[in-house]
Amino acid sequence: MTARVEFFFDLSSPWTCLAFHNLPSVLDRTATTAIYRPILVGGVFNAVNPAVYAARARADNRRLTHSWKVLKDWARLAAVPMNFPSEWHPAKSIAAMRFCCVIEEDQAALVRFARGAFASYFDRQENLDDPDVLVAVANAEGLDGTAIAAAAGSDAMKARLRANTDEVVARGGYGSPTIFVDGDDMYFGNDQLPLVEAALKRTLP
Repeated sequence: MTARVEFFFDLSSPWTCLAFHNLPSVLDRTATTAIYRPILVGGVFNAVNPAVYAARARADNRRLTHSWKVLKDWARLAAVPMNFPSEWHPAKSIAAMRFCCVIEEDQAALVRFARGAFASYFDRQENLDDPDVLVAVANAEGLDGTAIAAAAGSDAMKARLRANTDEVVARGGYGSPTIFVDGDDMYFGNDQLPLVEAALKRTLP
């Protein structure tokens, strides 16, 4: 698989949900394709950004509290339902991301599943860590949820998720979504998508 844009993502991130929904219009305007790469954002935080956990633990964290308001503003702007945070936050996304690894080679299927999983977690407030929820999401997107669930527990998929996570860390990433343009031009988060678009347009014919 080759593409000018690589989108490393974890389904448990609300900012990733927004970027996932906003990226296609950037791709359309620049006649560009993207490759979607599942990672485990907790593994990234553990490796290079543990301050995230400390920030979450502070009840008086004004920046974090304000970020929920800004998140809703971005969601309204993008017309993306955002019923967040829910009782399941922060989610353990390892099962969901292994589901994604099973279908990573079929990018169209991965995008459909991710779209359904984002709606499940951030709109309907379902438990992203519940395998039954993930199977139902896959089935609703026309995929074989039971077969994906069986494959997701394999050593190969565990290794694939670790490898993707290690790769994004090695390339300088520190969270989700991490976006690369042309291999080494890195961007982070939904709010940097205008910069992604500008980078793509700089090298258009």
